[in-house]
Amino acid sequence: MNTRPILVTGFEPYGGRRSNPAHEVMNQLHGRTINGKTIVGRSLPVSAGKFPHIATELIEQLNPSSIVSLGLWPGESLIRIERIAVNIADFGIPDNEGVLAVDDPIDPEGAAALMSTLPTRAIEQAMLAEGIPASVSATAGTYLCNICLYSFLMAAQQHHEAVTCGFIHVPYLPEQVAELLVEAREHATADLQQRRELASMELGRIVRAVEIAVSQ
Repeated sequence: MNTRPILVTGFEPYGGRRSNPAHEVMNQLHGRTINGKTIVGRSLPVSAGKFPHIATELIEQLNPSSIVSLGLWPGESLIRIERIAVNIADFGIPDNEGVLAVDDPIDPEGAAALMSTLPTRAIEQAMLAEGIPASVSATAGTYLCNICLYSFLMAAQQHHEAVTCGFIHVPYLPEQVAELLVEAREHATADLQQRRELASMELGRIVRAVEIAVSQ
């Protein structure tokens, strides 16, 4: 009987935000059993210096059959199922340790890009079938989420057993958008109300989307 778990990771809050929905979803799924597989949740630091070592350590410690990593994409209105990681770190804001990478390779000797090994299109279609807005995405950006996906894919290639890996970006929670509106009013930045940063999705729907992803 195959008892290898599914690893679900979620980044801690960053960029001055008090919470990260990716982290909350990971916490909700930790310890659950889905399709006979135990879900093991792990928090990830928003620190470029911790990768790729943390990816290798988690795969070696847990020997998961699959890894679904989660991150926040501010302003996104749907679930983004990432299918490619690029070998570049180029930050718009510093990480939580103050590092601001500019045009840095993740691995100077690594491939220019690595493809997700999750069934991205099947996951998208399953989410849409349940009424969850979702789309396969061709870019995971160049911040920590991209580093995470690239690092796990590299580590999986070196592992002694097959491990499928992928990354999902999630929207803000409605309460986070409410906080943005309060801050906009307090600082007289009314233009925020016309911008995409107000997109959000309920926590329960995001949790269900990730349940679907780990079930494929």
